[in-house]
This record gives sequence, C-alpha cells and structure tokens, in this order.
Amino acid sequence: MSPSRDSSAVLDLLTDLVRLRTVADGEEAAAVRCAAVLDDAGLRTTGVAWAPNRFQVVARAGGDAPLTFTGHLDTVPATPSDWSVDPWAAARDGDRMVGRGTSDMKAGVAALVVAVAEHARRPHTCRGVQVVLTAGEETGCTGAAQIPAAVLAGGGPLVVAEPTGNRLVLGHKGALWLRLTAAGRAAHGSAPWLGDNAAVRLARAAVALHDETGWPVHETFGPMTANVGYLAGGVQPNIVPDSAQMLLDVRVVPGVALDDVRAKVAALAGEGVTVADHVVLPPVGTAPDDPFVGLVADALGAVGLDADVAPPARYFTDASVLAGLLGPAAALDGPHVPTVVLGPGEADQCHVADEWCSTSKTEAAVEVYGRLLDLWCTTGRSDGQP
Repeated sequence: MSPSRDSSAVLDLLTDLVRLRTVADGEEAAAVRCAAVLDDAGLRTTGVAWAPNRFQVVARAGGDAPLTFTGHLDTVPATPSDWSVDPWAAARDGDRMVGRGTSDMKAGVAALVVAVAEHARRPHTCRGVQVVLTAGEETGCTGAAQIPAAVLAGGGPLVVAEPTGNRLVLGHKGALWLRLTAAGRAAHGSAPWLGDNAAVRLARAAVALHDETGWPVHETFGPMTANVGYLAGGVQPNIVPDSAQMLLDVRVVPGVALDDVRAKVAALAGEGVTVADHVVLPPVGTAPDDPFVGLVADALGAVGLDADVAPPARYFTDASVLAGLLGPAAALDGPHVPTVVLGPGEADQCHVADEWCSTSKTEAAVEVYGRLLDLWCTTGRSDGQP
C-alpha cells in the first residue's frame, strides 16, 4: 500500500454507508455522501432521481470514452433478530466489518469512490473516468434502467465492483424473472369439490419447477437454475382460492433463447397457468483475450494479487443494463463494452445474516482500482494501443 495514502478514508466511507439504511429505498443519503467525495476531488457530478428517496449519481472527469466504475447503493432487508450484532452498526471484528451491505456491495462502492477521487486529484492528463452509482439493483437493476443514455459517456470499458474477493471475473449469468398466475373458481371451504383451487394448481407448478434438473449447462457459466421465490394465493381458510401468483427466478446463460425458457416453464407449470415476464436481464461476458482484461490483470499483478481469471459470477449486476448503454463492442453474448466484475466483497456473504467484508481487501481494492486508472491514463487503451 502506498505510504502517501490515507487508508482510513475508505473504511470511514464504508462505515458511513453501512450505517445508512438503504433497503428498498433511501439511497439518496448514501448517494449524497459519495457525491460529496467526488465533488471535492473535482469530478462533475449529476444526480438522477427516479422516485422519492431513490437517487443515483453519475460523475465524470477527463476525456471522452471514459473508464466507468459502477456499484449499487441499495441492499436487501435484514431481520435484526437473525443477526448477532446490529445489522447497521458497521461493527468491527478484526479484519471483518459486519453489517448489511458490507460485501453486497458497499465495500466495492467505497473503494471505487475513494480510488477515483484520489486519481482525479493527481496531476495528470486523464483519458477519462466515470462513476455510476445506482439505486434499485436488488430489484432487477430498476434504477440503472432509469438513467438517461444522454447522461452517460459511452465507449469505454466497465468495471463492476460487485463482490469477487478481488478476483478477476469476466461475466455473469442473466436473469429471467417470470410471473406465473393461476385463475380458479371460488367455493366454500367445506365443499372444495365445487371450486377450482388456483393455489393448489400453482403449488404443483412450483414443485415441478423446483424439481426440474434438465436446464441447459454452459461450459463456462455453468448450469441454468430456477428458484421459486414467491408463492401466494387465497384469502382465508374457508374459501377455495380463485387466484394465485408465483415469481420464478431463472438464471440464464449465454446461447439460450429466452423463448425456449419461457416455453419450458409453461410446459412444466401445466394447464391453467399463464407465464409473463417480470424482469429480463441478459448475461454479460467478455472474452479473456480482450485487451482491457489484460490491463486489469496487470493492475492486479502490480499490487501482488492473483491475476488469473475466475469463473463467471452466478449473480447478475447492473452491467446487464449499463454495458449496453455505454456502447457496443465484441462480446460473448450481445453488444456491450468490455466488462469485468472485480470487487472486495465476498460473494458467499450476499443476502445472509451477519454479512461481513474484509477491511484489508477493501483497502486493497482501492490500490487495484488506482493502479488500473494509472495504466488506463498512461499506457492502456481498450484496443491495446498506447
């Protein structure tokens, strides 16, 4: 770690972010906190609000076609009774900071904000850097989809600071969230044969989808998966339910036609169940020989971290939306800019009780991002030319 750096800056920012509850809304306070750091470093910041308390930030410095860093400010909920500490206290336990959102993904956000601010303060000719902090990623990249294309400077590569333990990841699965609905016929609970139980029909569909093992498998991204995440129907015990609804989370891999997935789900669900899209997010994958991947690997190696490519992530990220908005480029699955996922959080800590992140990995991420920015502005180009 550079002796000239104040390593406490990233941990102070991370602590502040964890203590701000950004569950389902409330990202504005976190966005303002991050924007203040970037403003102070001289970046031009733009706020993008798309609903009350749902606030996003785009900040930029330097030239056109910038290197973009992105992270989301929202978190999933936390049930305090399931935790051994206050989920929003940012408690420290040795190298670990415990709290909701530490790994997913406020450690990554804090690291990228501090790294970009430090880079902007260093006198140099900047090729361009852009920060995009989003709201509503956990509900299907809702916020990223609300950012006007005109606000973004496209053409450059994308770094997503989602949790990889500072490993180099070149892509992730997509998501097809489907809404399944069954319509039945109400009757008195004492005479169920007079009705048509929509909840039972959808429950059978849920079991069939849960038990299905014949999903496609990609040689790099692994198997597709399907999770029944929500199932509801009926009003009270003495009424045969005349309607029921289910939300299914299918994680898709490159090369699979979504219409085929929809048809398979409909066939497994059976008659009397309708299937409609809820959220559609494409997978993201960048070729290992892309010059930008080499640049990131060089940055990792320069600070003594593993530069080998890790397997694609099983989760989705805002790259499903932003990589396309930033501009087309050669990719494994669809047109998007070269994209890597690289962040200090731990993937297995996402959405769990007593979620934690490593403070040393968070500090190391600042070093990696800073070295990458230096390479970007001096010797690196996304096309490999000086």
